[in-house]
Amino acid sequence: MSEGNTAQEWKSREVSSLGEQQKSQKRKKKGMTFTLRVTLTFVIVSLMTIFSAVAMLSFVWEQHFQSYTRENMERLANSTADSIAVAYERYHGDWYGGTLAAASSAGSLYDTVSIQVTNESGSVVYDNTNDQGKPAFTNFNEVEKNTAIAPIIVQGKQVGTVYVRVFGSDTLLTQPDQDFRTKSYLAMIFASVFAIVIALLAGIAFARALVRPINRITHAAQELKEGNYSARTNLSGNDEISRLGNTFDRMADAIESNRKLERRLVTDVAHELRTPLMAIQSTVEAMIDGVFKPDAERLETLNSEVRRLSRLVDALLKLSRLENRSNPVEFSKVDLTELIETIVTNHQAYVSDAGLTLEYHHDPHVFVYGNADMLRQATANLISNAVRYTPEGGTITVMVRKGDIMGQIMVKDTGIGLTPEEAKMVFSRFWRADPGRARATGGLGIGLSVVKEIVDRHRGWVRVEGRPNEGACFTIYVPLYNENEGDGRKRKKNQLGQG
Repeated sequence: MSEGNTAQEWKSREVSSLGEQQKSQKRKKKGMTFTLRVTLTFVIVSLMTIFSAVAMLSFVWEQHFQSYTRENMERLANSTADSIAVAYERYHGDWYGGTLAAASSAGSLYDTVSIQVTNESGSVVYDNTNDQGKPAFTNFNEVEKNTAIAPIIVQGKQVGTVYVRVFGSDTLLTQPDQDFRTKSYLAMIFASVFAIVIALLAGIAFARALVRPINRITHAAQELKEGNYSARTNLSGNDEISRLGNTFDRMADAIESNRKLERRLVTDVAHELRTPLMAIQSTVEAMIDGVFKPDAERLETLNSEVRRLSRLVDALLKLSRLENRSNPVEFSKVDLTELIETIVTNHQAYVSDAGLTLEYHHDPHVFVYGNADMLRQATANLISNAVRYTPEGGTITVMVRKGDIMGQIMVKDTGIGLTPEEAKMVFSRFWRADPGRARATGGLGIGLSVVKEIVDRHRGWVRVEGRPNEGACFTIYVPLYNENEGDGRKRKKNQLGQG
């Protein structure tokens, strides 16, 4: 494939990718906001609730009015039957003439009420269903839910039957009853509209209250993305969103702390490396220009500086790995007495070569919960620091003690000591009590920073005491191992290592 085709293909891919991004952004813009979705959810739920309530109420209401209408139908049928019975007796059993006047009168009261009268043999003697608009009887003896039946009793004998049929639940309702019914339905409609408005307002208020902390989290995340590492949500409470905000703030704290560590590391490294690199550069340039001869002494000086810079880089890498709390650390039961005894034994020759005496005092079997390699490194750094600042003929004393809840590692020397102000700075990176002496003995100014970080990873602390020209004493405090909590602590080892 030619270069032109390749370039064209890449250009086509970029255009396609850009188009997909634009489409994605358009889709995002077209989507409903969270506030709108919550509000609509409130309204929909309210509508469903209102609809269900109105439907149920209407059903119950109609059943009530139908029952009321049924009672009126039966009352009309019984009164008509009683009136016909009186007239039948008056007219000596004659169905015609004035006997059926009561039936005619009852049928004329309502347009949707039909009256039918039959004699004792079942023959129809009166029927107004032929009138226009009257509901017809399909069967003379038909019994329906909208039909009331009343017997015509004369002197204890049934001489006929009255049938009353009604269409509609409001036919036999009085005007007050109809007004009450109408007002009831209007009230339900008004209540429904009012409930919808309330649901809409409540949905908007709830959505805004819900979205407000989410917007704070979003704003803080955006600020963090743009480089403002001090941005926080500052949410408080025990609900899920508040806990999310608190988690975000802790994450932001960790990011800000890591950024500060990175900036401090860059600054410290640049400051610490500048001087030896300039010295090396100047010496090499002088050799190239012929000012200095590349003899063994000058080459050894250069090699010594290079080795010191290499040690410095290694120490910084170790410190960086310790400060990175995302790396898990394995914790277990450690016999501090045996561990420190091994370290002291291995450092005897090193201390003796420096013209110093190394002593070891300990309590029997002091068990702590920690990482043996890290504790070994911290103790070795304290011994090396003591050797560096103790004049020849001095004594370095290492002690292991058991407290109530903490195990103690003490490294005491008879060196140059510390002032109270120096004691506050002793764990800072690249800080030296005597820079000239430290550089001459190979001190990097990192060892005590490593000690402090190791102790922090163990959820302990380190204390320094001393006076000028009277020596110094560093004491490490590490939690004792609890046999009853050993298994639980193992399950929490990563938390201890990362916290």
